[in-house]
Amino acid sequence: MAKESLIVKTDKAPAAIGPYSQAVIAGGFVFCSGQIALDPKTGQVVGETAGQQTVRVMANLLGVLEGAGCSIKDVVKTTIFLKSMNDFQEVNTAYAAALGDHRPARATVEVARLPKDVLVEIDAVALVP
Repeated sequence: MAKESLIVKTDKAPAAIGPYSQAVIAGGFVFCSGQIALDPKTGQVVGETAGQQTVRVMANLLGVLEGAGCSIKDVVKTTIFLKSMNDFQEVNTAYAAALGDHRPARATVEVARLPKDVLVEIDAVALVP
């Protein structure tokens, strides 16, 4: 049997700025590409602090998830990429607010640099409902 995947494309999140998709649905999961704090309409970075940027990042992730027919409650795993681990608590606060009571598995790592020199990037894997 052939395995199929479906590309997710939505205007509720920034368009891909490289050779990748916003998300791919395959094997009953949605694999969301990393989102940064870009305004979907203007393409400009939103927020000066890591916490402010995380609010926009989570809104972008939600837009991608909705484009795939999912919600934040369907997320099973995320990865947070931070420019500085010093921003961990600030990002955690904004991240938790976006998730409500939902608590997916997660990894958080500090990286040397992120696209457009943002402070945070988050990707997600969700279960298709």
